[in-house]
Parts: sequence; structure tokens; C-alpha cells
Amino acid sequence: MPDRKSPLAPFRNETFRVIWAASLISNFGGLIQSVGAAWMMASISSSANMVALVQASTSLPIMLFSVAAGALADNFDRRRLMLTAQCFMFVVSVTLTLCAWYGLITPWLLLTFTFLIGCGTALNNPAWQASVGDMVPREDLPAAVSLNSMGFNITRSVGPAIGGVIVATAGAAAAFAVNACSYFALFFTLFRWKPNLSTRTLPREDFGRAVSAGLRYVSMSPNIGKVLLRGFAFGLATSSILSLLPLIARDLVNGGPLTFGILLGCFGLGAIGGALMNERLRERFNSETIARMAFTGFAISATVAATSTSAALTGAVLLIAGASWVMALSLFNTTVQLSTPRWVVARALSLYQTTTFGGIAAGSWIWGTTADTHGAEAALLASAVAMIAGAALGLRYALPELQSLNVDPLNRFSEPDLPLDLKPRSGPIVILIDYEIAEADIPEFLETMTERRRIRIRDGAGQWALMRDLENPTIWTETYHVPTWVEYVRHNQRRTHADAANGEKLRQLHSGAEDPRVHRMIERQTIVPHEYERFKRQMDMH
Repeated sequence: MPDRKSPLAPFRNETFRVIWAASLISNFGGLIQSVGAAWMMASISSSANMVALVQASTSLPIMLFSVAAGALADNFDRRRLMLTAQCFMFVVSVTLTLCAWYGLITPWLLLTFTFLIGCGTALNNPAWQASVGDMVPREDLPAAVSLNSMGFNITRSVGPAIGGVIVATAGAAAAFAVNACSYFALFFTLFRWKPNLSTRTLPREDFGRAVSAGLRYVSMSPNIGKVLLRGFAFGLATSSILSLLPLIARDLVNGGPLTFGILLGCFGLGAIGGALMNERLRERFNSETIARMAFTGFAISATVAATSTSAALTGAVLLIAGASWVMALSLFNTTVQLSTPRWVVARALSLYQTTTFGGIAAGSWIWGTTADTHGAEAALLASAVAMIAGAALGLRYALPELQSLNVDPLNRFSEPDLPLDLKPRSGPIVILIDYEIAEADIPEFLETMTERRRIRIRDGAGQWALMRDLENPTIWTETYHVPTWVEYVRHNQRRTHADAANGEKLRQLHSGAEDPRVHRMIERQTIVPHEYERFKRQMDMH
């Protein structure tokens, strides 16, 4: 097998290797903290729903704030955003440690702290995941995503068991203190990292416009939409095992915090195996088959966990659940990254996280409530049915094949020299493009224009329309608006190599002697003479 296909190939990149190792240490502390929080909640509250809400409170901020974090990560220095997030989580972790040490923790205060840590995670994750594509070659990206999952699950396989020992011997406050100390390795690494930042030729997008651009891009990308739907279904159904694991350990197999840590470790060990198998699975099966295998593997695990009274048997099926977890989530993440250009990748990833973690948060509440009412066994069995339904979704919304589309910028656009002295914020700008189309080519032209419309709107155009000349029916005019001149330039710079086929097809269908003619216009309202000077002053201010 070529070296590029090795699952460890990204480790040849020093930056990725060092940050991966520092993240490993930070994740190790985070898992110990999670064990402490989950077991503390099981100790101070008799409600199964409150226990399940510990996971939901960590997942909910990712659902709520990831889109905003993605917009920030696409427009600002990602290293600084990660440092800001890590500092915030460090302060929250220290405060949680002190409150636990002095016995001030109540169930709702504990949920507040885990929610705040989730907020830091929501800010950090889009910047970190988008940075991976900047560190490693594109062909190594699937392996790098799997290695990130594997790194987290290496800590999951060992950290929870150690966390269980810490909680059992020294209490939850000690587990929280270990997590607070785990941030220092990542602090040091991020301070030393000097990423190669591309030179910006255009001003940053306004925050609101950046968020809208991300939402628009994803909504106009059908393949990404399928990933988001399946990610939500996966998070909703499979969250039952992790959210109810403290109850599985305590009530179904009659264990304590150490048993809980060992079971969580089994889940993590299975995830490591899943990460190492990913490359081989992708060579043998298509994306949809892997997704269905992951849903089915979880369903088997939930069914056995619901009926087992043996910690050994439950731990064995959690290996399958862990492998299924990484198989699915790394597949979803990689598909989004390979389908998205760099200018919007953090926003696309943040929307993927929003839907997936939104599913996890909703599922944690649903299965916790079900466990409160009918018991953990019933909740796990019900979730197994939901997992099978998630696999069946592939019959209608099959995942796209894991293709490495060339979504690098096309870089064919040159800003034209204009006789008018336009400012960057001058506008609105109206674009008209004239095509000459033979009668026999009209059906193919209209089909190609349907794809053209999607690309235009996805990249920021508005009020797109296609018109036919009544007096000269061979002439068709494509028209669209952008709010300002700088947005028109930005719109054209977003075109990718993958989009070039559509433009080439239109040029082939155009039967005129010259290329399709482009008209660039600026809208102007009719103004009475005595108001012209005031209008001119206002435009100059912009």
C-alpha cells in the first residue's frame, strides 16, 4: 500500500503531530472531568434525567454556538481563537474545582459548569478542525480526521478508568483539578505554533453576513445536507449509551465509579480500533454501507447492554459501539471537509457539529426522560429501534461517495478596470450575462442553468433569474444581484475548480461568435435635483 494511504501518514507533519499530542493530554483531562461530573451527579441526584443532562449540557452549547464560532474561525486567526477557548475553559475548570472542593456544588450548578465548558468547546472545535486541512495535504485529510478521533478515544480508553480511580479514592474535586492542569500542554503548543496565514485581499465579512453565507452555502449543497441529516439521526439515536452509562454501571451491572470508568474505557478502546480500520473499510465499502454498519453496530450494543447483567459482556459490546462511533463520525466529518472550499470550511463543519451535537443533546434528554419513567433497559431498547430507523434513512438519503472534489479556488477572475470610481461598499451591483443558444440545445442549456443557479446563490448571489429575449429568442440572459462591489469580487473568488465544468458546459452551448457578454451595472435611483448633493455626500461617506 502506498505510504499516502497509511493511517499514520499525517504524523509526518510536525505541526499536526505536536498539536495532536497536546490535544491528547487535554482530552485526557477532559475525560477525567467528565467521569467526575457524571458520577457526582449520580451521587447528588436520584433523577436519571439529571444524570443524562450532564452530557446534554456539554453538547447543547455546541449546537447553539458552533455556527457563530465557525464564522469567527473563517474570518479570524484560528490559533488565537483556540487559545481564547482554552483559556476560558481553564478558568471555568478551576472555578468548578474550587466549588467542588468546598462542597458548594448543587445539581444545577454542576450543569452550569459543564454547559460553560461546552461553550469553550463550541468555540474551539471549528477552528481546530478547519486547521487540520491547513496542516496536512488534502490526500492525508481522511487519515488526519481519523487520527483526531483515535486520539480522543485513546484517552477515552484509559482516562475514564483512571478517572474512576481518582473519583473513588479522592473525590470528584480531584478529577476536576486534573482537568484544569491538562490545559497547559495545549497552551504551550498553541503559543509556539506560527501558522502560515494567507494574505487577505478583501476585508473581512461582517459577522452577520458571514453566518448567512455559511448557512446559504450548506443549504445549497445537497451532499452536505445529507451528511447533516444522518449526523443528527446518529447523534439522536446513539446518545443513549453514553448518556445512560452511569446508570448502566450502577443499576444494570451493579458496579461503582471504577466499573463506570472501565466501561467507558471499553467504548474508547473500540473507537481506537474503529479509527485504525477506517482506511481499510473505505477501500472495501462505500460510504453508505459504512454508515449503516455503524448504526447497526450501535443497535446491537444497546440491545445487549439493556439485557446484560454482566460487566464483562457489556464491556465487550461497548467495543462495538466505540468502533461504530468513530466509523460514522469520522466519515461524516471527512465528507464535509472534502466537499467544502477553505473559505467556508469552518462554517460547514460548525453546522455539521450543530446538527450532530443537537441530536446528542436531544437524545440525551429523550433517553434520560424515558429511563426516568420506564427504566434504563426500556430506554436502551427504544434507542436501538431508533438506530435501525437511522440506518433505514439511507434508503432515501444515501451518503455521497467519499470523493476528493477539487474545491480549491479557480483563480480565473481578475477585477476589471472601471471608468467609474467605485468604493468597496458601492452597490447594489447587477450582473447580466448574454448567451446565444440554438433551439436544439435549449433543454440541455436549461438543465445546466439549474446547476448554475445553485452555484450562484450558494456563493452569495441574490435575485437570480434567467430571461429570454422575446424579439430575438436565441438570446438568453442570466441576471443576479450582489449588495456591494466587494461582495461581487468575493463572489467570483469563491468559484472552485469543481465549479469550472458548469461554466465550460455553458460556453460550449453558447453559439455566438464571441464569448457570452457580461454586463456589470450599479443600481441608481432617480433623485430630484435639489436632493442630488445630499445623496452624493451620503455615498461618499460609504
